[in-house]
Amino acid sequence: MCGIAGIISSNARNYRNEIQKMTDSLIHRGPDSSHFEFYDNAALGHRRLSIIDLSENGKQPMFSNTGNECIVLNGEIYGYQDIKRKYADYPYHGESDTEVILAMYQRKQENLIHDLPGMFAFAVWDDQQQQLYCARDRFGEKPFYYAFGSNNEFIFASEIKAILASGLIQPKVSPEALSHYLQYGYVSTYQSIYSNIFTLPPAHQLVWKDGKITVSRYYSLPAKDRTISLSEAKEEFLYLLKNAVKKQLIADVEVGSFLSGGLDSSSVVALVDEFLPHQTTISFGYDHKDNELKYAKEIADKYNTNHIEVHEKKEDLVASLLKISPFFDEPFADASFIPHYEICKYAKENLTVVLSGDVGDELFGGYHFYTVENKLRNHFSYKNMVAQFGLKLYKKVRPTSYLTQKNLEYSSVMDFHLNSVRNAFNRKERALLGITADYLQYYSFQPDPDSLNDIMRVDLENYVPANMMVKSDRMAMANSLEVRTPFLDLDFAEFCIQLPDQLKLDEKNDKIILREAMGSYWTETIRKRHKQGFGLGVKNWFEEENLMNLSNDLLKNSNHKIFNFIDYKATQQFLNKDEKHWNLLQLTLWAENNQIHF
Repeated sequence: MCGIAGIISSNARNYRNEIQKMTDSLIHRGPDSSHFEFYDNAALGHRRLSIIDLSENGKQPMFSNTGNECIVLNGEIYGYQDIKRKYADYPYHGESDTEVILAMYQRKQENLIHDLPGMFAFAVWDDQQQQLYCARDRFGEKPFYYAFGSNNEFIFASEIKAILASGLIQPKVSPEALSHYLQYGYVSTYQSIYSNIFTLPPAHQLVWKDGKITVSRYYSLPAKDRTISLSEAKEEFLYLLKNAVKKQLIADVEVGSFLSGGLDSSSVVALVDEFLPHQTTISFGYDHKDNELKYAKEIADKYNTNHIEVHEKKEDLVASLLKISPFFDEPFADASFIPHYEICKYAKENLTVVLSGDVGDELFGGYHFYTVENKLRNHFSYKNMVAQFGLKLYKKVRPTSYLTQKNLEYSSVMDFHLNSVRNAFNRKERALLGITADYLQYYSFQPDPDSLNDIMRVDLENYVPANMMVKSDRMAMANSLEVRTPFLDLDFAEFCIQLPDQLKLDEKNDKIILREAMGSYWTETIRKRHKQGFGLGVKNWFEEENLMNLSNDLLKNSNHKIFNFIDYKATQQFLNKDEKHWNLLQLTLWAENNQIHF
């Protein structure tokens, strides 16, 4: 895992100081070494976290055998050994996965992307064509940002902070991104918080040539469900997941696993054991009655792992917030980033690479609200105009059920999902704050408003890259740790996406396919488990005096620069020690940490 940066401009060698500042700002992503390479019109920089081919042969920026091409890569190409055999005519200099992309580029140019697996964000400078080719992985595991400087320089990097460190751009806040953040607690994966700094979306590629860019989608989620029996699905599920885990264990350093004691991480640990006995596992637990450490210990004992438990230390919450939040570069309200940072910090003491059980809920139907949505669409009132007319009259006399209320309020389960689930501020509340802009995300498929599988697909293109992968990448990289996600292996993920929803959940059970395929790998206690959140809720945190003091210092100061963007008086009515309050506090902390302009 690494940090990449570049400046494409005439007389690129004159930008040595700028590229140095950019890579210096990314030292946490790659503390092992720093390198730069220059062409007449391209400056490329790289920070290295050594994982595959630890020798000098693996260093970047990496030239091709001809010297015409040069690449900077952040990520891992899983199964690269098989690709290397297909391009055996290329004269490889080392053993790294990075060099495989250069071999592919020479033969296939931009078409290489369709055969490239893994998690990645990379840029290849082609000096003969005077062209830069960039791409980002299909599920947005690795970040890629870009902007145009004051002299039309094309600037790119792994993080926004590196683009700002170049000193070539003055960022301006995007009202649409701010609106999306207030609604969902994170910025969309199709934009950044700044109107003049852009993100390359997942599954997209970018070509720079003659001062202009072309951005295009190279991959779309499979949009149709398969017809398959449970017995067939179980067999294929297990085969594909084992293969995914095996590929992601390739490294020249030790690979460990996060272990929460939930179904997903327990499954990953169980399958790792088949290839890597006595693996290292690491768990994090808060000191309260809902602590998950006991469940993790059961699996660790079953597979005889080298198990590390991280217990909550009563570090000052405000000190943690002030230390961690700058790593995001954008406002980010998912409160689990604090325990996620802590587990990554302790993992780094023993490991450089860790496997994670992330994205199981979106692939197997694990969230409670998916079950609620299934009940909503099966309720007699769903899209029944006659029933809904009668129920509107009835509710004036007597209370109605939750399902009835939501079916009256929302036009479909998709409408409910997008405008109720994980929402902080609705449109009316955002308007009160002075934010009238809106942002409508597009998808690689046409969502069916009544489909549970399409709701999960929407989450895979919205929530997963913009929230989950941002949290995973930034918190891991803040600690110079690489986190890999076997469930996002392309073959396995595509298989799960296409499974009919009745193999994922019904009105009583969630994660049906996972439970059927992996149940024998767990303990009896784990088999009976359902979804549990990571960490304490923000309501508990607001009981701490120091957090309220910070909130008062920031949000009750009418002169704070955040109130150039949102209304001060309206803000005061939302400071109720809840999710909205937390959302506003994280927004203000971001403003505090960054030189924002309006």
